[in-house]
Amino acid sequence: MNQRALLLINRHSRQGQTKLSEAIAYLEKLGFDVIEESTEHPQHLAEVIHQYKNKVDIVIVGGGDGTLNAAVDCLVETQLPLGILPLGTANDLARTLGIPNSLPEACQVIATGEEKQIDLGWVNGKHFFNVASLGLSVKITQRLTKKAKKRWGILAYAATALQVIWESRPFSAEIHVNGESIAVKTVQIAVGNGRYYGGGMAVVHDATIDDQRLDLYSVEIQHWWQIIPLLPAMRNGRHIHWREVRVLQGQDIEIFTRKPRPINTDGEITTYTPARFRVIPQALKVLVPRTGSRK
Repeated sequence: MNQRALLLINRHSRQGQTKLSEAIAYLEKLGFDVIEESTEHPQHLAEVIHQYKNKVDIVIVGGGDGTLNAAVDCLVETQLPLGILPLGTANDLARTLGIPNSLPEACQVIATGEEKQIDLGWVNGKHFFNVASLGLSVKITQRLTKKAKKRWGILAYAATALQVIWESRPFSAEIHVNGESIAVKTVQIAVGNGRYYGGGMAVVHDATIDDQRLDLYSVEIQHWWQIIPLLPAMRNGRHIHWREVRVLQGQDIEIFTRKPRPINTDGEITTYTPARFRVIPQALKVLVPRTGSRK
């Protein structure tokens, strides 16, 4: 019997509208009975998944990391396996999991790949796949327009980041982890569950999405120009070796700031400080390339 798949595509994602019919054709050819319920509003994904939770075997989400983040809480509740079609700008979760950007190959992974139990991050009641952060990344999210992402793709992240960096000012925060309380003056705090975020930057070079830990880094510079030499190292997670970067690991982390600061989860602003972060081990099943076939 064919697998019943609920296909959810964000029509506003970079390739969502153009790839919809192509995705359906590939998936049907691979033996799926596809129910397509695409949306222009990712916040509606949860109600659609709940509507079909007893009628399908798998949920396939097409879009970027923000679209996946909109679906994650409901996927945890229903415990339906997740298939990913990377149709967004950054596709950081797909990169972490080794899922190819090519639509036919991504469909093939869903049909013939293996189920992997992945961890999720959690902050103030909201799950996330990749990274939750405050500081520079929030300002980049606020400044980055859908139009720029659609037109310039990954370059939009770099251009917006450069605009934001030179305006950056350090802020005070208190981090509680592993029984310690640490006061910091920082421009960016990131708490990672997976490896990649922000268009291919790595939280830590050896982070994996099933290592049952959170990786925190804090960029503690005094002047905006000090971050420029750090940027190449941030692409591969080697910034952790710089003296301006504090690195911590734990399963339960709290961050306090003098005034509430917005927190970005997988590219979407979803909560504020004070914040409690936890790792939820083996929270979700995701279809990934079979071991030995990953690039």
